[in-house]
Amino acid sequence: MSMLIAQEQDPVQVYKKRVLETTEVDFLSSYYTQDGDNAAVSGGIGTEELTDVTATFIVSIPLNDDDVLTIDAGVSAYTSASSSNVGPFDDGPASPFQASSGASSSDLWSNITGNYAHSSDDRNEIWSAKASVSSEYDYFSLGLGGSYTRLFNEKNTEVSVNANLFLDTWKTIYPTELRPFGANGNGLSDALFNRNTITGNTNYNPNFTELTDKGRNSYSIGLGFSQILHKNVQGSLSLDVIQQQGLLSTPFQRVYFSDVSDSFIDDFQLADDIERLPDARTKIALGGRLNWYLSERFVLRTSYRYYFDDWGINSHTATVELPIKLSDKFTIYPSYRYYNQTAADYFAPYEAHLSTDEFYTSDYDLSEYAANQYGFGISYTDIFAKVHVSKFGLKSIDLKFYQYDRDTTFSFSMVSAGFKFVMD
Repeated sequence: MSMLIAQEQDPVQVYKKRVLETTEVDFLSSYYTQDGDNAAVSGGIGTEELTDVTATFIVSIPLNDDDVLTIDAGVSAYTSASSSNVGPFDDGPASPFQASSGASSSDLWSNITGNYAHSSDDRNEIWSAKASVSSEYDYFSLGLGGSYTRLFNEKNTEVSVNANLFLDTWKTIYPTELRPFGANGNGLSDALFNRNTITGNTNYNPNFTELTDKGRNSYSIGLGFSQILHKNVQGSLSLDVIQQQGLLSTPFQRVYFSDVSDSFIDDFQLADDIERLPDARTKIALGGRLNWYLSERFVLRTSYRYYFDDWGINSHTATVELPIKLSDKFTIYPSYRYYNQTAADYFAPYEAHLSTDEFYTSDYDLSEYAANQYGFGISYTDIFAKVHVSKFGLKSIDLKFYQYDRDTTFSFSMVSAGFKFVMD
């Protein structure tokens, strides 16, 4: 008699690479300055001078082999000669081309976003969910979103879908001279007009009513498709649809009518009304990218986007970037971006609207224009992170400069820097 004893074999252990090996910390900062002569705050005329400084920390934490939690927190502080003219009568002669010392001349924006991402064992599926909170003096926003990505064909093909919801609330701040004509105002008897002399039409009496809606909801969905077309070529397509409802105009942006006599305090024209825009807007954007690995030193990145909405704007955006690898650690990347758009149905320049119009704005962001943006960047990468700051190794440094010019008078310059650290 014989007895066979079957020995149970140990299960085969499959090695699974972690999605993120260790905690990463990014520090990003930028300095932005702009100028122009078509400020929306003063009805399409006046200085657009503004400076902004931002600082952002992004911390990515691997929770286990498959899950990553990312916290993105940032602040942005700006000073603006344009927005200071929400209340231009605080000191000295008022003028749309000079800054006022009013409270609206500066503000601080802050944001925090949390993102949780999970990858499947085979790394062919990725789910993510995020939540965000943003605030500044006259604005508060709550955001929720999520995405799903699926890779096929040995990861040569990728499809994705993402959806986002933003619930925004405004604190309605109106131009100083219109506030006495609101629900609780006392018109020309207000102290503003008692201490200042009105010239031009001295019977200033704007047909102003306060806004009833102080909220705005934005819903978006995006679809993406990416394909490796050749060992050196990758292409992608995208579709984004955004629906906005609620308060879509900016309460402190003035409008002047051609059929209403002009009234002034000093050199500043008193508003005929505020910007009025529809309470709904649908935006659709179609885009494509093509990246071509030319050689060990050169990569060509190109993209195109077509945008249209139900306010009458159609736009085209084309970009090209050429990263040039100078060495194992240093890469430079010049870039160029061209943009043009048609005007919104509700846009007209200074004193071109009629008081009988239903909707009106003199915000040149909604005007017809073309713009060119030139950029240059340089990056340093050390995959071994030999340089250390405390327990963190410096993995990369990224420096960028952009110069942007519209065919109106508007232009801006921006310098940004990014530092990526990894925990030992």
